[in-house]
Amino acid sequence: MDWYQYQWLVYGWMAVGLCTFFYLFRVKAPFGRHTRLGWGPVVDNRLGWIVMEATVLVVLLAVMATASGSLDMPVRIMLGFFVAHYLHRSMIYPWFLRTSGKKMPMAIVLSAMGFNVVNGFLLGYFFSHFADYPADWFKDARFWTGSVVFVAGAALNIHTDYALIRLRKPGETGYRIPVGGWFDRVSCPNHLGEILEWTGFAVLTWSLPGLAFAFWTFANLAPRAWAHHQWYKAQFPDYPARRKALIPALW
Repeated sequence: MDWYQYQWLVYGWMAVGLCTFFYLFRVKAPFGRHTRLGWGPVVDNRLGWIVMEATVLVVLLAVMATASGSLDMPVRIMLGFFVAHYLHRSMIYPWFLRTSGKKMPMAIVLSAMGFNVVNGFLLGYFFSHFADYPADWFKDARFWTGSVVFVAGAALNIHTDYALIRLRKPGETGYRIPVGGWFDRVSCPNHLGEILEWTGFAVLTWSLPGLAFAFWTFANLAPRAWAHHQWYKAQFPDYPARRKALIPALW
């Protein structure tokens, strides 16, 4: 595949992401608090998380194995950021979930696996066939700005994810209103953190697939944050009226 073919493949994938963005405002993805019947067979919630999140690592590393020669250090660091996120997401985070007995539809697991197959391939193919960074890329403002935004977003994402987990006592599966810190500003600071994280990745890699990944993250998580926000307001009459869904003071 040459660069021309590759970039149109990425543009096509982003077009699918745009359609998904509007679709998810109409149909809430049926897992977590939005789980409902009618979506086919279900699997254990923790197992589903592990399988669907680990898929991207398997595909990425399989594609990277086709690279000829050694990888430049900037590429190794970029891949390090990506792999660190998904190692945590697939091998650590699921074991802290207090979702004993909860299930998720197999349809969600399969769709997430498909999403991760495409993203793993696009990123892996770029880094193994097209990536060409100068030796002084570490001094470039895009690298440092993107790295700072990535780390800050990851910190916000991880901190608030575990804060949500701690709202439940062992054995509980219900929901409570999260308070304190970023939760006083938006309903889903964990989603905001992940969007910032991959926006930073797009900047530090300054790449088309990095941009596509950030775009898809927003397309998936912005509607999810809005659905959570509306759910909180419907479930809790005393839910803070000034709290926004995803973007402080705006939306």
